[in-house]
Amino acid sequence: MDVLTFMMTVMNEMAARTSNQRIAELPVVDLPRVARAVREILLAIGEDPDREGLEETPARVARAYRELVRGSREDAGSHLRKVFAEGGDEIVVVRGIELYSLCEHHMLPFTGVAHVAYLPADGRVVGLSKIARTVDTFARRLQVQERLTRQIADAMVEHLSPRGVSVVVECEHACMRMRGVAKHGASMTTVAHRGAFGGDAALRSEVMALLDRGGR
Repeated sequence: MDVLTFMMTVMNEMAARTSNQRIAELPVVDLPRVARAVREILLAIGEDPDREGLEETPARVARAYRELVRGSREDAGSHLRKVFAEGGDEIVVVRGIELYSLCEHHMLPFTGVAHVAYLPADGRVVGLSKIARTVDTFARRLQVQERLTRQIADAMVEHLSPRGVSVVVECEHACMRMRGVAKHGASMTTVAHRGAFGGDAALRSEVMALLDRGGR
């Protein structure tokens, strides 16, 4: 192992330990506290939390939130550290990755799909399931769609060092459908380009054509 490879290995291990430490420092979901809060909400809206249909609702909601925000305790980089040297330099596209998230403004769900493309550097590629897991890690937390899109793109850049990354996220938001203007069928699309896809107009057009095909 040469000196440069050794130094890179050590730096990657240190970064992994630091990231895992930050995740470990996050508090676990306090299920009894969430259940008590849900019970208070039921009382505040005029419901009887002790009636038959609602007796177990606070505990069920607490468990549901533990699952819905589990990404806050996950290290997205852990899914992207295992790379393969396949020697290719063609665009890789993963389309139609389902995602479910909670809008941090109203704590109502938004759902849709993510399309991810990257241009490998030095033949370094990652398993397709790892990209889907990365999307899930960022989606399963209180979010806004714009930030979610940026986070996916930035994680790909940080851990794969590709020549380019593009991420398109298309979602429908329950806060738009169920309250306020109550507009059904309205969707939101957010896009993030990094590297060559951001700076090369021809490459950007090519990758957007590939990603747009995924939404058809």
